[in-house]
Amino acid sequence: MTDQSKFDIHTVINNAKAVITGPTVYFQSMPKSGGFTNPVIFVAVMAAAAGVIAAILSLFGSPVGMISAGFGAIILMPIFALIGTFIGAGILFVIWKLMGSTENYETAFRCLASITAIYPIVALLSIIPYLGTIIAVVWATYLIIEASVFVHGRDRKTSQILFGIIGALLLISNVSSEYAARKAVDRFKDLEARMEDYSRLPPDEMGKKMGEFLKGMEEGMKQQ
Repeated sequence: MTDQSKFDIHTVINNAKAVITGPTVYFQSMPKSGGFTNPVIFVAVMAAAAGVIAAILSLFGSPVGMISAGFGAIILMPIFALIGTFIGAGILFVIWKLMGSTENYETAFRCLASITAIYPIVALLSIIPYLGTIIAVVWATYLIIEASVFVHGRDRKTSQILFGIIGALLLISNVSSEYAARKAVDRFKDLEARMEDYSRLPPDEMGKKMGEFLKGMEEGMKQQ
């Protein structure tokens, strides 16, 4: 990540392109120190760009609530991304230390911050169910392996095995979480549609239908 004395969007874009198109060369030349300002800015810009994409996608075929949530992502994603990067860098710092790396926490943070370059692309691919999740985990795992080799000087085979296992576990967890989230959204849409239908019924019949529907939902959730 090329350092700069002040914010320069062109430098941020060039760094993102370097990570995406040539990660090996990028990590070979990435500055290992220089402060947290520039990496933090980079994470914020990448997350904001992903938020803009999420907001735009929310305009197509989404209810009003989802549209509001989509535009809220422009503000919330940079905040959550920064928190996640600081925490994730701490975890990676410990792992790399256990692998024998002599680099400090700042270097770990810079490595993980650089990987957020994939955020906008992943956000765009998220329009296809599960694709964004799968690509995000696989791509990030690959980039962490490259950082392990060219920034931290770790053995490639060892890095591939270790981070490959971690990546596989994350992939299973994230895909399962997305599946659960999509099922919950489907249930909500079904409930919304039924509520609209029930609103046209007499009060006593509406109460009966609602009771049957909620009982069916409860039984369905117990079976999962």
